[in-house]
Order: sequence, then C-alpha cells, then structure tokens
Amino acid sequence: MSAERVLPSYWAVVLTASGVNFLAMLDSTVTMLAMPALAREFPTASLPDLSWVMSGYAVMFAALLAPCGRIADTLGRKRVFLGGIVLFTLASLLCALSPTLPMLVAARALQGAGAAVMVPASLAVLLMDTTAKRRVMSISLLSAAGGVAAAVGPGLGGLLVEAFSWHAVFLINIPVGIVAIVAGIRVLRPASATGGLPDVLGTILLALGVGGLTLGVTNGTTWEWTSVRTLACLAGGVVCLVLAVWRSVRHSSPAFEFSLFRGNRMFTAANVVALLYGTVMYAWLLGAVLFLTDIWRYTELEAGLAQTVGAVVAAGGAVGMGKIMGRFGGPRFASVVGMAAHAAVPALLLVFLTDESAFLTIWLPASVFVGFGIGATMMATMSAAAESAPATKFASVSALNNTARQIGGALGAAAVATILQAGTDAQGARTVSSYQSVFLCCLILTLIAIVVAAIGMTTSAAQRAAASSAAQRESAPVAD
Repeated sequence: MSAERVLPSYWAVVLTASGVNFLAMLDSTVTMLAMPALAREFPTASLPDLSWVMSGYAVMFAALLAPCGRIADTLGRKRVFLGGIVLFTLASLLCALSPTLPMLVAARALQGAGAAVMVPASLAVLLMDTTAKRRVMSISLLSAAGGVAAAVGPGLGGLLVEAFSWHAVFLINIPVGIVAIVAGIRVLRPASATGGLPDVLGTILLALGVGGLTLGVTNGTTWEWTSVRTLACLAGGVVCLVLAVWRSVRHSSPAFEFSLFRGNRMFTAANVVALLYGTVMYAWLLGAVLFLTDIWRYTELEAGLAQTVGAVVAAGGAVGMGKIMGRFGGPRFASVVGMAAHAAVPALLLVFLTDESAFLTIWLPASVFVGFGIGATMMATMSAAAESAPATKFASVSALNNTARQIGGALGAAAVATILQAGTDAQGARTVSSYQSVFLCCLILTLIAIVVAAIGMTTSAAQRAAASSAAQRESAPVAD
C-alpha cells in the first residue's frame, strides 16, 4: 500500500482544473458583445481606446503564459495554481468596479496576468494529480471546457449585458473563482518545488518578446501597420524573443524549455498547428459575430446565441474524439479530422452565403461543424504536446501550447480587422463578399494546418517507448 499513490477524487480534480481553464478562455471572448455597452458607458472614448478592454487581457495573457508555465514546474503546481485564481478573481472584481476606462483596461491586464498564471498550472494539476491511464480523457475534458468557453463567450456576454449591464460580465467570475480556490485547497495534493526561479532576465525578455509581438499585431489596424509604434512593437518583440531563446539555450535554469522543441517533431508540429488554428478560431468567432450583426442584422444577443450550438458541439467533439482517436492514429487523426470539418464551412460559405438570413439551412449546420472542429483540434494539439514531453514539464508544455494559440488569436483578430477595413466602402458599409474574404483566409490557414498536422504530428518509436514506460511507472489505483 505504501508504494501506491493515493490520489484525490478524479472528478473533483477535473472539475477544479477545467473550471479554471473555462474561466480563462471565457474572458478571452466574453467582452466581444459588451463593446456597444462600454461605448455607451464611456461616450468620450474612441473605438481604439475601447479595444484595449480586449487587447489588455490578450497581451498580458499571451506574454506571461510561457514564463508562468516554467514557474509552475519549478515552484509547485498547487501554489501557482491557487495564486493565479486569487489574482484572477480579485482582478475580475476590480474590472466590475472600475469607474473609468483606464482603470478598466488596467484591471483587464491584471486579469490576463492571473489567467496566465493559472492556465499552465491547471494542466499540470490535471495530469499529475490523476493517473497516467486517464490522461487522454483528462486532456479531452480540459479541452472541452476551453472550447466551450471560447465559443459560448460572445453569447453569454450578450445575455449578461442585455439582462443586467457590462459589469455582470466580470462579476460572474467571482463566485466561480471563490469556489475554485476552496476546491483547490481541499482537493489538490501539495507539490514540492523542483528548483529555484527560472532565469529572471530570460523571463523578462520572453514576456517582453511575446507581449511586444501580440501588442503590435493586436493594434496594427488601429495604429496603422507602418506606424512607428507598430513597427517598434513588432521589431522589439522579435529581438527580445531571439535573446530569450539565446539565453534559454545556454542557461542552467532557462526561462522556457527550448529543449522541448529540439529534435521533437511532434511537439513542434503541435505548437505550429495551435498557432495556425488559433488564428482561424478567433478569426471565425469574431468574423461570424460581426457578420451576423452587420449583414443579417441580428442583435448582439441573437448573434451570441447563434454561436451557442457550436459551444455544445465543441464539448462533444473534444470528449468523443478523445475516446476514439487512439484507435485511428492518435492526435494526428483527431486534429486532421477536426480541422477538415472546420475547413468545410468556409468552403461552403464562399459559395452559398448571401445577405438573406438563413439560420437553419446555413448557420446552424456551420456551427455544428465548426464546434466539432474547435473541440477536436484543441484536444488534439494539447494531447500531442503532452505526449511528447516528460511529466515534470506539463505546465511548461501547456504554457507554450496556449501561447501559440493566443498569438494566433491576436493574428486572427488583426486579420479580420484588416480585411474588413479594406472591404469597407466610403459610406462605411460592408458586403457579403467582405466577410467571404475573411472566411477564405480561414480556409487557407486551416488547409495549411492540416498539412502540418498530417506530416509532423507523429511520434518516433523511442518516444512511444518512453511514454509507455512513464505511463506504467505512474499508473496506480485512484481514489474515486
């Protein structure tokens, strides 16, 4: 008995970790339909000023993910996990109580930092506090939570704003955060530190690099792509990333695990796919909501609710594909099938989409296919990354995979803004063809991602043997 690992209830750990992941992903999209209400609340603010409510969160989230993943692996997943939830919950309260736009933007940035702390640790918690034989199912459930949150965010945001006010978008996080803190304290096993803090200078360079790139991409349209600010952010971000990689290769306690990429084709491919598909997913979510409100004249609430079918299917796609993918080729099969389902939607919209509303015949089937694609692909990329790395690096793996997806999301949102801006006439009107250009971009990037997944998301015989050996060592009875 003493040799067995006594683990907490599997479902208690799943609900705690997945609930936190749901919150972080939800706040990436929930403010999309709160923008009109914020414009009324702060009438003197320009649209670029208001966009910082979304950008502040996205930039901090992306910038700090990789450093925080490394910190969670070294200082212990439980303490970092709980610290992230506390920070996120307090920041949510500050968002709801903010009397001015600058204070709201600052609180959103703090909220993004909290999300960056807790998300990488949530995967490490889920995989280390349960048995190895349940890892695929655990990743499926975590991915389902993230996929549902991303898809349901606009609809929930519209519902809360219409029923209450924009403050409710942030207040809803507080009771969930408190429950997660209590659950984390009671359910999760303490984890001892495995080393000191990672290279401080490398960590700062990494955060500045990712943050600079994300900031430049996110605001390229509003600042103009050739402006000094945009070029400074992009160039500075690249320089900082190069220096961060240089230090991480040489440092004994690197800012991020660059070694995970070295000679590891599956891990590299999983992150490239996460980047490409993150671009597609956020471009679709934003482009779809704008199309419904702009062309089909849906209200913000109606547009959000039209996306909820996809959220339900995303959960089913992640869990269902997680159960069967092992029989057909693992994460590569799941990602190719998921992205192929998504690719079918923009391909058909390029032919059949018109300015006449057709929810049942066009939008509902499209939501089903896209939802399945989101759930299956998020689960597949996360599974591929986890399979190709040792258990002691799970938080770093999650952080790098989520960083790739968040940078992709910033690229996707910027692409939508740029394409639609080019397709706007002198009167400020857009046509169906403007949005079809967005969907064509989604189709092209999805096809590229499918090729990358098909070629790169494979494991060598040595990696499969190592994974099997690790699973045997870690498997043990679980206390359910």
